[in-house]
Amino acid sequence: VQRGGPSTGLPTKPEQADLLQALFGRNGESPVAVLAPRSPSDCFDVAVQAARIAIQYHTPVMILSDGAIANGSEPWRIPDVSSYEPIVHTLAKSGEPFAPYARDPETLARQFAIPGTPGLEHRIGGLEAANGSGNISYEPKNHDLMVRLRHEKVAGIKVPDVEVDDPSGEAQLLLLGWGSSYGPIGEACRRARRKGIKVAHAQLRNLNPFPGNLGEVLSRYSSVVLPEMNLGQLALLLRGKYLVDIQSVTKVEGMAFLADEVESIIESALDGTLGEKELEKAEFARLAAATIETGVGASA
Repeated sequence: VQRGGPSTGLPTKPEQADLLQALFGRNGESPVAVLAPRSPSDCFDVAVQAARIAIQYHTPVMILSDGAIANGSEPWRIPDVSSYEPIVHTLAKSGEPFAPYARDPETLARQFAIPGTPGLEHRIGGLEAANGSGNISYEPKNHDLMVRLRHEKVAGIKVPDVEVDDPSGEAQLLLLGWGSSYGPIGEACRRARRKGIKVAHAQLRNLNPFPGNLGEVLSRYSSVVLPEMNLGQLALLLRGKYLVDIQSVTKVEGMAFLADEVESIIESALDGTLGEKELEKAEFARLAAATIETGVGASA
């Protein structure tokens, strides 16, 4: 559950500033799958998807909720579990052929054996291992291979395409969000449409890997606006990966976006003043710092 930081920060207030840490906050190249629920009720389906990925691909999965979702509530119908596709896990069995370091050609995952099963003993550890044997290896080409195998395993995880809410099919402005911004962005878009404004909305659940159609979706629109409760972390990633001029809207007040705020964001995006307002936030911080007196006896 993301909340205001750094350190203890605002422990009861929402923020979305842990995205880059979730993606890259480990030593070395060590990717993990990352998902973000959009509402309290969506947490169940996200947890199911996370479990499915973790078991099928044998990889850690991180779920990034935030304080707005953790403190929120909404009606939720208990689902019919039989309607969900089973999560199938094939365990190695004692007495059957077992190649602990071989990888599935589709998922790149290795077969799993319950620790202590007779005949299935093998070595694992934190040191780099030789591909195919598990022996400790400092060989440069092997390390390069293993790093790329781990990267490709996560990059190859199959995730659903991102869905776009664009009733007219003619919108040139896309509001993109992730996490708890789903509610206010959706409501603001509906209000704008009632005023005759054509605007589309897409909410990302899968943050690593991104949906396969995301690049094509972003390229459809002449303007893409991304409100985040951080200083533009997802916007940074999308600009780098898809070379799209994402317009970042940042908020780090320990408060979630309101629909009224997002309405104003839509209007500013359409009249071309959105970038100026973001620059004003940075300039205000500098001016605020300049007005504080320094030295002994300075005012509080």
